[in-house]
Amino acid sequence: MGVLAVLILPLLIFGISGIIYIYRAVGRLMSKSAVQNKVVVITDAISGLGKECSRVFHSGGARLVLCGKTWEKLEALYNALISVGDPSVTFTPKLVLLDLSDINCIQDVAKEILDCYGCVDILINNASMKVKGPVQSISLELDKKIMDANYFGPITLTKALLPNMISRRTGQVVLVNNIQGKLGVPFRAAYAASKHAAQGFFDCLRAEVEEFEVCISTVSPTFIRSYHVQPEPGNWEASIWKFFFRKLTYGVHPMEVAEEVLRTVSRKKQEVFMANAIPKAALYVRTFFPELFFAIIASGVKEKQKVE
Repeated sequence: MGVLAVLILPLLIFGISGIIYIYRAVGRLMSKSAVQNKVVVITDAISGLGKECSRVFHSGGARLVLCGKTWEKLEALYNALISVGDPSVTFTPKLVLLDLSDINCIQDVAKEILDCYGCVDILINNASMKVKGPVQSISLELDKKIMDANYFGPITLTKALLPNMISRRTGQVVLVNNIQGKLGVPFRAAYAASKHAAQGFFDCLRAEVEEFEVCISTVSPTFIRSYHVQPEPGNWEASIWKFFFRKLTYGVHPMEVAEEVLRTVSRKKQEVFMANAIPKAALYVRTFFPELFFAIIASGVKEKQKVE
């Protein structure tokens, strides 16, 4: 009896782990089957997240349209996908040069995509441009460039492809946004403003196109870290502000976000927020205790200026 009691806990843990593993494996298979034969457009496919999204959707049998600013990098991505793909279940991706900050070219690109496949089932707005610095040091020209890349570019492409989805009464638009679409961070005013604008636009669009059975989704991680950057060990002696922003800075891996984008598409989720407890708590404090939140942020800025 004593031996049985000792074995119960490990067996229980092993059994639960097995169930979770099987559940996730089945979920991945169902997610991939949901995008089979679908025309999927991915902007900034040559970024870290873009490459991972291209990989998971390509292996799922989607008809990919990969957009990027550099032809050589698009070709390198194309070769990587073809080299590992199973020709019997995958399709040859189409490559399209697209710089979302160049608003004037977007209509022509949208027409090129529609001429190729006749429709778009899923649009993944992934492209993004970042800038960091005090407000007074960022030129108005750079502010406008950030808004073009992060707001006007995605909404222009969405508007160009949306009529096709509405007429077919099917389709999904995914905005890969950021925590700064909900929470402003000091020294990133232009970036946060563009992400807030995009969040507001797609929230409104979601309600407007629901009657046409077009799904609008937003996936908002904290930050998407590079492949090789890992969080440093926590310093519990640091200030709350430093601790918070260390947790905020080291975001999720591109592979994790890509898998979540795939799940979002297959399950038609409306909004996903990918963050650990610290940023989630910050959003809660910002919503219900704004004065406390602003005081913490302001003290952190003063501390940073003292150090500099």
